[in-house]
Amino acid sequence: MNIAILGSTGSIGKSTLEVIRQNIDSFSINLVSANTNHELLLDQCEEFSPKYSFLHDESSRRLFEENANKRGIKTSLIHSMDDLEKAIGSAETDIVVAGMVGISGLIPVTSAVKSGKKILLANKESYIVAGEYLNKLSKENGASIFPIDSEHSAIHQCLNSTKNTSDVSRIILTGSGGPFLDKPIIDFASITPQQAINHPVWNMGKKISVDSSTMMNKGLEVIEARWLFDISDIEVLIHPEGIIHSLVEYKDNSLLAQLSVPDMKIPIAYGLGFPGRINSGSKKLNLNDLGSLNFMEPDLDKFPCLGLAIELLEEGGTSFSVLNAANEICVQAFLDERIGYQDIYEIILKVLDRIEIKTVQSLDQVFESDRDSRTETLSIINQL
Repeated sequence: MNIAILGSTGSIGKSTLEVIRQNIDSFSINLVSANTNHELLLDQCEEFSPKYSFLHDESSRRLFEENANKRGIKTSLIHSMDDLEKAIGSAETDIVVAGMVGISGLIPVTSAVKSGKKILLANKESYIVAGEYLNKLSKENGASIFPIDSEHSAIHQCLNSTKNTSDVSRIILTGSGGPFLDKPIIDFASITPQQAINHPVWNMGKKISVDSSTMMNKGLEVIEARWLFDISDIEVLIHPEGIIHSLVEYKDNSLLAQLSVPDMKIPIAYGLGFPGRINSGSKKLNLNDLGSLNFMEPDLDKFPCLGLAIELLEEGGTSFSVLNAANEICVQAFLDERIGYQDIYEIILKVLDRIEIKTVQSLDQVFESDRDSRTETLSIINQL
């Protein structure tokens, strides 16, 4: 199977390549892409010899080409988004791993769907803002959208025993609660970016680590689960140990859960190998060492971003684009120390009040809502 990895230098991309190393006789790399990290991309090209590579940043492309020639790397560097989409949609690509961050992933994900590919989706933003549209497109083109984040992979595994989702009464998404689960809300005003990116369970990028700390990440996952599984009864449960990655309750009141060590290689291996199983290269879960597992309801006063995302399930339409765009801008502003931690929620709420929510009928509408929301968010931040 030939694989295109979008975002190969990020955490998802690197984990995917680790899984492929464990199963090198079953997979080959056709395409790798990154934003600016030309040095790691060169190393990946040298090891896996993909046919194509792509860098979003033009100056990084020049550095890549200079060093590729010196090192004798034969991988062809793609220079435009159009050529990237052609490589994604070509017959040489069987599986597309969407590991990039942000709504910029929507265009290549859409190209993969239109080309009828199997998409392993970690780029939750594209599905959150355009899930209904991508589902329709997937049915029309025979594509499959397969989640590879830990929670939605767990749900997929728990649902794999039934052919009828009407047998399901609810989905329960678990979350660790992030670094501030036990921090008093009175101390939230003094939270620093360094504290917010220090996740107790997962090793992730800065943006998603902040989202986890506010539990916005879990709210976005609720929206994503709604589109992935066509089930509307979705709850969130705090599980600090991060061992049970999600649960599915059936109408006979039985619960199925997926357990594993917190390692992204496991859901990635599940996606690559499905409907079979392949070696993930992760550690085994030793139940004797666990001691106990703990669960609690999320405190929506401490984590209002989670409650806001859940409320928007009723609103629908471009509200998800507004939420995602405003959150991205706010998180970056917080990381840049331009706003405080609690400002993230307050600003998002203001943007949602000011931007008109519409029914999603095209990708242009999604991108328009995204642009307007980013402009409005930056305007509010600049006025602070």
